[in-house]
Amino acid sequence: MEQNQPDRETFSCSICLDLLKDPVTIPCGHSYCMNCIKSFWDEGEQKKNYHCPQCRERFTPRPVLKKSTMLAALVEQLKKTGLQAAPADHRYAGPEDVACDFCTGRKLKAIKSCLFCLASYCEKHLQPHYDVAPLKKHKLVEPSKNLQENICSKHGKVIDIFCRTDQKCICYLCSVDEHKGHNTVSARAGRTERQRELEERRGNIQQRIQDREKDVKLLQQEVEAINHSADKTVEDSEKIFTELIRLLQKRSSDVKQQIRSQQETEVSRVKDVQEKLEQEITELKRKDAELEQLSHTEDHNQFLFRLLSLPALSESTHSSSINIRPLRHFEDVTAAVSELREKLQDVLRDSWTNISLMVTQVDVLLSEPTTRAGFLKYSCEITLDPNTAETMLVLSEGNRKVTWMNQHQSYSSHPDRFTVWRQVLSRESLTGRCYWEVERSGRVFVAVAYKNISRSGGGNESEFGGNDKSWALDCYSNGYQFGHNNNWTSVSGPVSSRVGVFLDHEAGILSFYSVSKSMTLIYRVQTRFTQPLHAGVWVWSGSAEFCKPK
Repeated sequence: MEQNQPDRETFSCSICLDLLKDPVTIPCGHSYCMNCIKSFWDEGEQKKNYHCPQCRERFTPRPVLKKSTMLAALVEQLKKTGLQAAPADHRYAGPEDVACDFCTGRKLKAIKSCLFCLASYCEKHLQPHYDVAPLKKHKLVEPSKNLQENICSKHGKVIDIFCRTDQKCICYLCSVDEHKGHNTVSARAGRTERQRELEERRGNIQQRIQDREKDVKLLQQEVEAINHSADKTVEDSEKIFTELIRLLQKRSSDVKQQIRSQQETEVSRVKDVQEKLEQEITELKRKDAELEQLSHTEDHNQFLFRLLSLPALSESTHSSSINIRPLRHFEDVTAAVSELREKLQDVLRDSWTNISLMVTQVDVLLSEPTTRAGFLKYSCEITLDPNTAETMLVLSEGNRKVTWMNQHQSYSSHPDRFTVWRQVLSRESLTGRCYWEVERSGRVFVAVAYKNISRSGGGNESEFGGNDKSWALDCYSNGYQFGHNNNWTSVSGPVSSRVGVFLDHEAGILSFYSVSKSMTLIYRVQTRFTQPLHAGVWVWSGSAEFCKPK
């Protein structure tokens, strides 16, 4: 398009947003497609409401429409120069978009919604809200499909009031009807109040996100530490076992060398004796041959002469018989090596049991034990602090048992003593991983609490489970309920006289178990502990004893 040509908007109908078809000009000077403005006025025919869609000028009576031949010829001429392109499809409202309420035919996307008019507008139909003084005061928001929710279903009026009493958005007629006398403010003021609440809630969520991200980072560091420790231990173990194998191979070689050396010595000694015996045999055979030859001499004198001249037979340098021991030469060595093997097997078996136990006892963060034996690894001895015991409680069994006596005891005054609730806390402060068991008779609350829990008065602030400083499991005759910050929840589980408590302070885990022949989880808390905890009990009736688990 040449630079001096008018743009397409100049010759577009503001109703259909396409190039003018059979253009007509109404008395105010604005032009439209004949069918578009005719249809627009037909909709207002019943109320005789004939006005311009752009400037809102009203006409009485309904103007007679006549085609503007000059404008039509100009539009046709412009079409031939390539100005007939329609608006881009992305400007039209799809199923998921908010459509302009004032477009006829194919509707354009709305760019704003008016909370006063309760209508949505495209760019062109929104313009009066920027130009007309009364419309400028209207509240424009991002396009919304839920504008009708701002209309009271009972009175048909705009909802612009917030009832604090009923926590509900209402219209003016509601405020003088069923909400009369209630504490009400404008919706804007209610929004401001709730905005602060929202920001506070967001702050808590963001803080929790930061805490969890920190926990995730710590867990990642834990994973890296576990992997590093495992890799290093595998490497060290391989070196140690390699050294053990090398040592055994060295001992095997030494035994072999000693056996061969002794074998050589013994064989040499035997062969030396054998050689001397063979020499003696040869000499004896020679002498025997001489005597045999002499025995055949016919001359008697010669026989006697030669016989008497023979030297006497010398004594043998060896015993007349060789005593060979039973065939057990090196067999004793084999027995000794076998004995060593058995001892090594015993050592390896015992050592392997210990090594395997050490491997399985490696603690990984957040891994709660699954067996009672696993819990008992974290068993801790709990003793009760007499200075915290309410005056109707009596301690015994080395301050591990507490009993309700239904009469006041002569305890000295102490700032740590509970004054109303029949409660008592432990001396020990609990951090890390701990496990303990409470044997009860009657109704008992098994609890943990921060040391700074209130001790005086009968309100929630000093009641186990009634505040944000304590957590308590109420154990009664046929069930349980768990309480924290005065929110009590009924929980199910097998009723037992013994309750096990597992605390992982760093991980924020507090678990209660029913203990009999087996352990059954009753309730688990996942939270964030900010202070060391103390074990405690609230004896409603009967007694409670902190046992020594076996």
